[in-house]
Amino acid sequence: MDIQSLSPAPNSKKSVKRVGRGRGSGLGKTSGRGENGQKKRSGGGKGPLFEGGQMPLIRRLPKRGFVSPFKSRYTEVNVEQLEVFDAGTVVTAELLQQKSIIGKLQKDGLKILGNGKLTKALTVKANKFTQSAVKKIQKVGGTIEEA
Repeated sequence: MDIQSLSPAPNSKKSVKRVGRGRGSGLGKTSGRGENGQKKRSGGGKGPLFEGGQMPLIRRLPKRGFVSPFKSRYTEVNVEQLEVFDAGTVVTAELLQQKSIIGKLQKDGLKILGNGKLTKALTVKANKFTQSAVKKIQKVGGTIEEA
């Protein structure tokens, strides 16, 4: 088999439609675009949001909402979710991700909240703790480390 003997699959190659090459071709003069007007021009036509001249829906509705780029955003975990770990474990954000307790870590890190009960002494490393979470962790003999 030579490179010269290779050929494309049957009906896989389609010839290009050549427009504007004389009236005898069937696509001469206006090249299949009809008579004069907006649609004949290059780039002519209306956009997908055009509504016949009335005010488009996207402009009739009010703008709403604002997201401050300076707001603190933490991934939050309650102390009751830390019950899955054995006593004496050092709990970090990476360990919580491995156990699928949390997903993506927010920009300001991990925050431990005080909802629920904790019965095991753990060492918890996080960026922020609520007062109730600190009390519950220290009450069972655990320690906290702020990163």
